[in-house]
Amino acid sequence: MSGKRITREKETIRKMIARYEAQCPQAVSEEGYYQALNAYADKRLDKCIFAEEKPACKQCPVHCYQPAKREEMKQVMRWAGPRMLWRHPILTVRHLIDDRRPVPPLPEKYRPKK
Repeated sequence: MSGKRITREKETIRKMIARYEAQCPQAVSEEGYYQALNAYADKRLDKCIFAEEKPACKQCPVHCYQPAKREEMKQVMRWAGPRMLWRHPILTVRHLIDDRRPVPPLPEKYRPKK
């Protein structure tokens, strides 16, 4: 079961993707593409090694997205991020605050062996 932080991240991503899909002229018109991208993002959030202490994905030392999906999410966030402030101001401000969180150390089992 996801904690409050992960649940909020999922909601923010879902709303960003929905806004991008509905209004961005560069959006892919393939049926189900963005639902699959959202499901992928949810799955990655569920498996985040930092759990509730996760940093913003762009600051994370462990990039768990495939490179193509990561680029697609960057594109979605660059377009939808500024537009989210008007529709979802609380989510946007919380996301910006989370963006400033320090990066926690890697959990012991993920640290490189010496």
